Amino acid sequence: MDGDFRTSFVREPGSLKHHPALVLNADYRPLSYYPLSLWPWQEAVKAAFLDRVDIVAEYDKVVRSPTRTIRIPSVVVLKDFVKPQKRVAFTRFNLFLRDEFSCQYCGCKGDLTFDHVVPRARGGITSWENVVAACSRCNLRKGSKSLRQAGMSLRRAPRRPQATELRDVGRKFPPNYLHDSWLDFLYWDAELEA
Repeated sequence: MDGDFRTSFVREPGSLKHHPALVLNADYRPLSYYPLSLWPWQEAVKAAFLDRVDIVAEYDKVVRSPTRTIRIPSVVVLKDFVKPQKRVAFTRFNLFLRDEFSCQYCGCKGDLTFDHVVPRARGGITSWENVVAACSRCNLRKGSKSLRQAGMSLRRAPRRPQATELRDVGRKFPPNYLHDSWLDFLYWDAELEA
């Protein structure tokens, strides 16, 4: 895969390229870390106008209407708390996130697909406990054989992740762009000054 391996999994709409707003829940935590909860500036301005959010930080840029001038929000906080989901949906993206975007056989990061540990041809089902991220090379090598027959082993046994686990894994993958005003609200693993 060319470039950053994460870009093939998260596509940013064109409107997020210029002045996106970090969206925080009412407890001042991002709604999600990966993908980072961002709104286009237009949505942030609309939500502020409708009194659904409080603006915490702003860009230096302004937008104008015939009667108003408003600085573009860079961080907004929802006025109503959105309860985080406890159940994690079984999706391709969440599977890759659980496996940290790396092949569970060789560890490479790129050209990922998914593999049934117990092949479907042998009665394996599509579930958290039987599907792992795999590079095309390893997936082809394993085919519809068992791990033992293929002479392969897993780096980590597949299992259903908790929502908090996925959130913590997502924090390991900060987006390519972080505005300075966001840093106080993102809990990336950083040493605190004494």
